Amino acid sequence: MFHILQYQPLRLITQNSLSGMCLKLMFSRPVAFAQIWKSWFSSHSLLGNKNIILMGPPGAGKTTVGRIVGQKLDCPAIDIDDDVLEPTWNMSVSEKLQDIGSEEFLEEEGKVLLKFSASGSVVSLTGSNPMHAAGMQHVKKGGIVVYLDVPTTVIMSRLRSLQVDRIVGLSPGVSLKDVLQFRKQFYKRWYDIRVFCGKGIAAEVVAEKVLDAVKRYQDSELETFISTRCSRSGRSMAKDSHKYFSDVVIQGLAPDGGLFVPERGLPKFTAEEWQGLIEAAYVERAQVILERCIHPADIPASKLAEIIGTAYGENFSCSKIAPVRHLAGNQFLLELFHGPTASFKDFALQLMPHLFAYCIPRSCNYLILVATSGDTGSAVLDGFSRLNDADKQRIAVMNFFPEDGVSQIQKSQMIGCQKENAWSVGVKSDFDFCQTAIKQIFNNSDFTGFLTVEYGTGLAAANSINWARLLPQVVYHASAYLDLVHQNIIPFGSPVDICIPTGNFGNILAAFYAKMMGIPIRKCICASNANNVLTDFIRTGVYDLRGRKLISTFSPAVDILKSSNLERYLHLIANEDGQLVTQLFNQLENQGHFQLRKDLLERLQQDLVAGCCSDEECLAAIHSVYSTTGYILDTHTAVAKVVADRLQDRTCPIIISSTAHYSKFAPAILQALRIAEINQNPLSQLHLLSSYGALPPIHWGLLETLKKTGNGDHQVCAADMSVLMYHIETLIQNYFM
Repeated sequence: MFHILQYQPLRLITQNSLSGMCLKLMFSRPVAFAQIWKSWFSSHSLLGNKNIILMGPPGAGKTTVGRIVGQKLDCPAIDIDDDVLEPTWNMSVSEKLQDIGSEEFLEEEGKVLLKFSASGSVVSLTGSNPMHAAGMQHVKKGGIVVYLDVPTTVIMSRLRSLQVDRIVGLSPGVSLKDVLQFRKQFYKRWYDIRVFCGKGIAAEVVAEKVLDAVKRYQDSELETFISTRCSRSGRSMAKDSHKYFSDVVIQGLAPDGGLFVPERGLPKFTAEEWQGLIEAAYVERAQVILERCIHPADIPASKLAEIIGTAYGENFSCSKIAPVRHLAGNQFLLELFHGPTASFKDFALQLMPHLFAYCIPRSCNYLILVATSGDTGSAVLDGFSRLNDADKQRIAVMNFFPEDGVSQIQKSQMIGCQKENAWSVGVKSDFDFCQTAIKQIFNNSDFTGFLTVEYGTGLAAANSINWARLLPQVVYHASAYLDLVHQNIIPFGSPVDICIPTGNFGNILAAFYAKMMGIPIRKCICASNANNVLTDFIRTGVYDLRGRKLISTFSPAVDILKSSNLERYLHLIANEDGQLVTQLFNQLENQGHFQLRKDLLERLQQDLVAGCCSDEECLAAIHSVYSTTGYILDTHTAVAKVVADRLQDRTCPIIISSTAHYSKFAPAILQALRIAEINQNPLSQLHLLSSYGALPPIHWGLLETLKKTGNGDHQVCAADMSVLMYHIETLIQNYFM
């Protein structure tokens, strides 16, 4: 007999549930019964009195997979076509469709589905069942809906080989491809779990994937996050230190000063799964990848799809979201500047605010603190200002930036992006002070506790120290590789190098994560400007800030000496030795330097190479590329271009991350193009650049922001922790009280 088992993602199992009486879903996730649960779970059916409901297009293999899953679970397998519709109608499904036509067929099929009842079974739906809302609502109440997501090209090939010529919706003038594409919206509406099925995958393998996916759905206790500074012994002793995705989105920084990382690492995709995404659009790729990284107990698939659709919809000026453009020879540009604020930060910061708003308790207020070296600030302000009115009432943003350490256009943009729940504060110091100050504020339990008790307001981070900032960046590195395959530049499996202008190490770390998930990236090339502490570190293993002063360059977004996300990478290559990571970064904080062991340096140099670029070389590269191609690089992309030219071996394609639009750095670009007289007005500078008719065109969003706001007003404060804390408290008083 099947034991009753709650089919929703589990967070707490009571003693009574272990005897088959009940399970209780709660918001907290105590783990007192975790080990008992694992033992109990492994010896009982996945189903209980619930059903596994297989859904997908015709030809997805639902019937065959359903039978295999049923055999493995020793439970009934029910095919809606063969076991329900045909006995009810006393005729074949194809005959019924021919008899009454598509529209009436859907209604008749839905009526039968409304009367269907089963428990403890594997149910294979028809390809058209999800198009009947009432019928699906009825069936969904009885179990977990598993979407067998098979690429449209594969389905079309299967249906042709089976000589299927009659499916619901197919008619003269409507192609099979059109029908399959139309149906996808209905499949996406109903599923709890997606099982992505690439080309040529055997039904037995799909069945195993279904079972693994259902197990994951049922048990979220395995997808936990730990601090990079948590020792192995501390990890085993303090189970309550484990956090979940929703926790780390809210907390940002770990209580011990470390950064959160997935305890079991990121999911690995098979080559077949990646190849199944070659034809997919960016939004679809994002949803498949992020579903595997975010447990549905934290954000259900349907809600995640809604969030992704909102983030990468009309806010981006290019329909491809992150297009890959051939530059010259074996070099390709990944254009990451088509979002509303013209930098790669938009990819995370159009998404993260919605993730954050979903994860926080509805009764709580939060102030988001962010430190920026240029691009992050406007992206955070824009992203959180796009929340709905209810969310904006409980979430505000304060952005700290170096008053004299960003370009004039970047500053104008940050000021122009201020909205009713989003403000900018210029700090009379550099980015490293701003970033360090934010970390110290989060670690000041007296201050954060005071804000919670006195004002009912928590603090959260939106810098790339927040896992929800870093994770979306993995998607565009994977997508870039898939685009090269789609464009027949390379076959899947051939390697590429990636070159990224790097300051805080987040973007290049995301590329490394994509490699760990199965994208064939050979080398990640770290490109620095004159602030080349990372280049020296990657070459020597010595991270040394002694005697270094931050240098202001034409590429201000990488004018950084303390690279926060490097900590996540070192934790990874040190086999999650949190004690070692703590030692290294404490030494950096107290003595201004640390040195890697020889074995760790060798491991690092297998993954990374590095080079640096002067301002003169940067401007020369901009001029050279424009002269030969008519394309204008921004100053950060030019840094990467110079380093790529120097370090690539030309044995494989190299993807250069174009992290910002050149419009944001107009004075430097005009200087590179050898314009003698440069008007100091940012809007005039953009109009002058526009007259060149270069590629890409002037950024629409940036131009509109500058037209509307001019220079505007913003607060400026001294580089003093107490002053920053005063600004934070004052904002909370004025906005939330």
